[in-house]
Amino acid sequence: MASGGKIFKLEAEEELRVEVDCGKTDKVIVELKSGHAEIFGTEMVVNTKYQFTTGTKFAVFTFQGCAVQVQGKMEVDPYTSKETPMMMYLNTHAALEQLRLKAEKETTRGPICMLVGPTDVGKSTVCRLLLNYAVRLGRRPIFADLDVGQGSIAVPGSVGAMLVERPASIEEGFSQNSPLVYHYGHKTPGHNPVLYNQLVSRLADVVRERLAVNRKAEASGVVINTCGWIRGEGYNQIKHIAQAFEVDVIIVLDQERVYNDLVRDMPKFVKVVWQPKSGGVVSRNQEQRAEGRDGRVKQYFYGPHNNLFPHSFEVSFSEIKDKLFKIGAPELPDSCLPLGMKITDNKTKLVAVNPNPRDLLNHVLAISFTSATEDVIITNVAGFVVVTDIKVDEQKLVVLSPQPRPLPDTLLLLSEVQYVDST
Repeated sequence: MASGGKIFKLEAEEELRVEVDCGKTDKVIVELKSGHAEIFGTEMVVNTKYQFTTGTKFAVFTFQGCAVQVQGKMEVDPYTSKETPMMMYLNTHAALEQLRLKAEKETTRGPICMLVGPTDVGKSTVCRLLLNYAVRLGRRPIFADLDVGQGSIAVPGSVGAMLVERPASIEEGFSQNSPLVYHYGHKTPGHNPVLYNQLVSRLADVVRERLAVNRKAEASGVVINTCGWIRGEGYNQIKHIAQAFEVDVIIVLDQERVYNDLVRDMPKFVKVVWQPKSGGVVSRNQEQRAEGRDGRVKQYFYGPHNNLFPHSFEVSFSEIKDKLFKIGAPELPDSCLPLGMKITDNKTKLVAVNPNPRDLLNHVLAISFTSATEDVIITNVAGFVVVTDIKVDEQKLVVLSPQPRPLPDTLLLLSEVQYVDST
């Protein structure tokens, strides 16, 4: 579609689906001209321009009817649809709200709700909708993101949780106010299931502690986003998450088989609900996923509209000597293990990393809050840097960092997630 702009008139309970082109500089501007509309559960303000960048896919939904103007370069022409599961999601929100009212009355904990399903069924979108609707009613739910492939709270390769106090910004998502983030270091939970499950348990414990000291959050409950791995070990991880967080509502998107398995395997008090995915959900290939991860890391450093200015500085090898590690040692056969040691111990073992270009260049490093190796796995991280250059002759690294120098005097953890800074 040309960039002149086009006005779409939507009837009640209709949505307009938009996909931004994937070119490096492409952007689309959407403006509500009249009526009421929302994007992922956040209300649009009339005559306000909302800008979406390359590769974004979203839907403008209206309960009462509206007129929306769209301009910019799109992959396919925007189209309207009445076939939308939005009323079903609204009913889900209403059911969760009943549980919150009950929790308030009885001074108990609100609903712990988990979204489950394969990749590209809209789990993140439904999480955002449910959180936004809750916050619009004055609730303060906690959002836990366990999808290490996209890492919407920090960067890919991490799991995290945060208190949601206001609706997500349409352009920028939820306000990142002191999130709790743990380093995992891989793009799939299957790479190191032992470590993944340990981090899930740790995050669940800390979330429980946070709920215990914040009555408003406790009554509001938790919304959990999970990975798209739902078979074999992935299904076992789903069961582990449900147990660790003491989940009482599971929403399964699109997969009836997983729904039936969970109905069979979950305790009777856990309500398992099956829902279809939205027709507007678009599948992504490997390349688009990698681009999405890059975009996520870039946004961490530069902000959603390049509105942040990260720092770049040198760090000498001597500064990080004995402080740089990765979690998980190579697999060894049983016969090679020291007496009394189990294979699983290797999965959470700290391995020292030498600052050489092959291992470090363009890799994300997590900065732990601790300088004690025995606590590093169960300690949350302060933030992330990326190694943009290695000057072997000078014995120095160059890092991209959200904060000015120096790096905190704590441990650094190597992630397999990479990002080439071309900004």
